[in-house]
Amino acid sequence: MAQSAYIKFVKGSAVSSLTLEDLEQHLLSYKEQLARTGQQLGWSYENAGFPYSIEKKAEGGDRWFYLKGQDSSYRYIVLGLGKEAAEDGDVHYVQVVLPDDATHGDKGKANELCRHLGRKLQGELHMFNGRVMYFYPRK
Repeated sequence: MAQSAYIKFVKGSAVSSLTLEDLEQHLLSYKEQLARTGQQLGWSYENAGFPYSIEKKAEGGDRWFYLKGQDSSYRYIVLGLGKEAAEDGDVHYVQVVLPDDATHGDKGKANELCRHLGRKLQGELHMFNGRVMYFYPRK
């Protein structure tokens, strides 16, 4: 059974909603950040830190795309957008899905990516194991 994690944009988050292009730009900036870290360390950390290529399918439209692993240790991670009804209006979220045939490497990288996006967007991260991490300022 596929596992999902959610980054919800609640009151206090940096953004209230996100487009697929914005999400892709956040992933590309993450990849660039890893490349700069690799330059400082003197090795190609970009390929080790983000071993995926961004792939889009026609049926995904403006709702989802997936990351395809570039080596045998990594297969797929699916990223999509959605919204759910709440008491005080709609809550938009990013959903990160690990398909049934995902590897342990995929799960580790998906956790890293979720924490990075949660921190960057100041969202509420509902992780694969059911725990919640709060990255937005709470009073």
